Amino acid sequence: MRQVVSIISSRLFQLTIMILILSFATFVLMKITPGDPVRTLLKVDDVISTTEDKERVMKEYGFDEPILVQYVQWLWNVAQLDLGESIISKRPVLEIILDKLPATFALSVGGLIALFVIAVPLGVLGAVYEGKWPDYISRWFAILGASIPSFWLGLLLIYFFSLKWNLLPVMGKGTISHFVLPSITLGIAMAPLYIKLLRERLVSTLQSTYIESAYARGLGKGRILLFHALRGSLVPLVTMFGLSIGSLLGGITVIEILFSWPGMGEMIVQAVMQRDYPLIQGYILVVGLLVVMTNLIVDLLYLIIDPQIRHGREIS
Repeated sequence: MRQVVSIISSRLFQLTIMILILSFATFVLMKITPGDPVRTLLKVDDVISTTEDKERVMKEYGFDEPILVQYVQWLWNVAQLDLGESIISKRPVLEIILDKLPATFALSVGGLIALFVIAVPLGVLGAVYEGKWPDYISRWFAILGASIPSFWLGLLLIYFFSLKWNLLPVMGKGTISHFVLPSITLGIAMAPLYIKLLRERLVSTLQSTYIESAYARGLGKGRILLFHALRGSLVPLVTMFGLSIGSLLGGITVIEILFSWPGMGEMIVQAVMQRDYPLIQGYILVVGLLVVMTNLIVDLLYLIIDPQIRHGREIS
């Protein structure tokens, strides 16, 4: 229990520091980035607007205040679960994000399922049949998957499975069939690193002393592989997942745009193009929270899958 409390306390402290750094960096970067949200809001390129109109909008959204004052006010509002209002849609930022988050979460789950289905069998086959043809297939798939950009892979899948063979839908979110292509694209894009890591770890584990002892006790090969070797090899995979959650969210953004998936990736791209500062700030905050919470879950999983941690070794 002390380990759990220590992990949670550490992650909450990191969360506080991360929010302060991310939010302030976002404020500064948005101020020095070319573009004017007021011009976007008033559409000055299409209609005539006066200086008074611009000043009114700047005062309404607090853009006329010093950046430090804006930042402190935003933090105070965040503490009250108020992420502000979108400049473009006039809707609360938190409402917009909560509306888009389920679609992104669903695609993430689909991608992780595809990753598991692809990476674990290929990694296990590569380790069990080291130096044989299943191992060559595993390594070639990892090399090929790492060499193809996710957007190009998605285009290939769209061409063959949707346009040429007419088997699966291309765009949108409706039935389960809409999940297949984006989930496979995301899973294949992430799989190579996990295949390589699992194979190398499992090869090393299968050659260890305690595996030889298990064979000497008469345990079956399948039981040894599943309950001893594979379980011990999952620790670096869990670590890698915690480290790559940011890359996962970045990859989802590309895939959501490619497949017209109505998630947070599509939302943030539009927000950046429209200079919707409150929505951009809210998105960065939520993504930061997701990263920290995922790493917290990963640390707690260590207590389940790694006996050394449960018996006294703490996570730093």
